[in-house]
Amino acid sequence: MERTAVNPVTWSLAMGFNQGELVSGHTRTLYCAGQTAMSREGEPRHDGDLPAQLALSLDNLEAVLGAAGMAAADLVRLTVYTTDVDLLLQHYGVLASRLGAAGAAPPTTMLGVTRLAIPGQMVELEGTAVA
Repeated sequence: MERTAVNPVTWSLAMGFNQGELVSGHTRTLYCAGQTAMSREGEPRHDGDLPAQLALSLDNLEAVLGAAGMAAADLVRLTVYTTDVDLLLQHYGVLASRLGAAGAAPPTTMLGVTRLAIPGQMVELEGTAVA
């Protein structure tokens, strides 16, 4: 088995985590760190705008997948953390339509949490992909 760090951006290295972890062997499995609405420089974006945060979080998840030679269609697991389940459900189409367009329907769990690691962030996406 071979493990390779996947970091299309490097700001997370200072915080002690990789954006993704590629595990190669019989199949390739990528374990993605939770992706939020952060800029490439590690600055939070879209304070208070859950739909925009959801879209950017998905962009960031797809960037990690792409850096490993994968795509949303390779997701085999998705966990969605949110500070406001009711508001996320109102805007879930942002996520569902993007995944559907990619031909992805990964098993998904949504969890309501008190807060996320970065103040002002309302949604975080954590994925596992296999190719």
